[in-house]
Amino acid sequence: GLPYSMKQAGFPLGLLLLFGVACITDYSIILLIKGGNLSSTSTYQELVRKTYGLTGYLILSTLQFLYPFIAMISYNVITGDTLTKVFQRIPGVAPDSILSDRHFIILFSTIIFTLPISLYRDIAKVGKISLISLILTIVILVIVTVRTVTFSPQVPKSENAWIFAKSNAVQAVGVMSFAFICHHNSFLIYGSLEEPTLKNWSRITHVSVSLAVVISVVFAACGYMTFAEYTEGDIFENYCRDDNLATFGRFCYGITVILTFPLECFVTREVIANVFFRGNLSTVFHIFVTVIIVVVATAISLVYDCLGIVLELNGVLSATPLIFIIPTACYLRLSKERWSHSDNILSCLLLAVGVLVMTVGLVLTIWHPQECSHGKEMFYCIPSNVSFNNSTLPP
Repeated sequence: GLPYSMKQAGFPLGLLLLFGVACITDYSIILLIKGGNLSSTSTYQELVRKTYGLTGYLILSTLQFLYPFIAMISYNVITGDTLTKVFQRIPGVAPDSILSDRHFIILFSTIIFTLPISLYRDIAKVGKISLISLILTIVILVIVTVRTVTFSPQVPKSENAWIFAKSNAVQAVGVMSFAFICHHNSFLIYGSLEEPTLKNWSRITHVSVSLAVVISVVFAACGYMTFAEYTEGDIFENYCRDDNLATFGRFCYGITVILTFPLECFVTREVIANVFFRGNLSTVFHIFVTVIIVVVATAISLVYDCLGIVLELNGVLSATPLIFIIPTACYLRLSKERWSHSDNILSCLLLAVGVLVMTVGLVLTIWHPQECSHGKEMFYCIPSNVSFNNSTLPP
């Protein structure tokens, strides 16, 4: 969704916002650990519960449930979008074939793959697939970069493609926040350090976020430079059906999200177990809760199929408060420094920005949902339209 966020914000402003969200993420992760040290807590949940009591704990639990749950919906949307086009490249599979039906593909992948894997109780058995997902993600990044050079000239660009800013910049921040959030794992990683000190944590955070922003900028820039104002929420919706390299990318993309889906399901199930079952689920309730989570996520993904809107909602509803609002609110309540201290001033600023992004982003996403295309061949893929140029583009 990062190239799509460039379309939302305007390419120059989008790049600036991407760096801005990265810097805020870096700062808030460190602030989160500072809050943990001040409160003598070792988890995000404990920090919020000690700072804001049961109400804060329930709010955090709700957000920690929404983030992976909405991600599961987005993964199903991606699976339906990408694998249908992969199957259409198989000889004999027509556009009206059942293998070209996104609803069938989502249901098939859920029943055969994601639901059975999600039923594992031990996340370690599922976590081993992370390396495969990482390798496939790198392959996808290479494919998108190569296609920027080889395919971009075929896609006409209008003058509006490179304007500095657009009106949907706030929604773009939501998508970027969704891409950068990692706060729910921060305490776990901090505790795994040989020397869990704030100095070491700050250094590791700076290096990690810097690497993440470099990869994100490359992906966002290459994707948007290729398709500009035609960029879809799912970047692979933009490539032509007969593009074999893009088809391989779609295949890698589909496998990646199928393998990642169970990890998100594990998190949502853990939140439910902690809030309602004191952290322990019997075998029967484990199966029941898992099936309910997967069924509801799948049902929603069959109805709402626009990935851009899903990413925006997850960004503004869950990622933004988890990055901007909660870490700063906890630190401000725990801090014994003067209000004029730099950490307090920055925390107040980020808190205000977070509330603004969450409120305005949610309103804009609901009132002005973005259009999206599913399974339709883009006009620049049709031979008769290859000769289109900027002067013939529709307004």
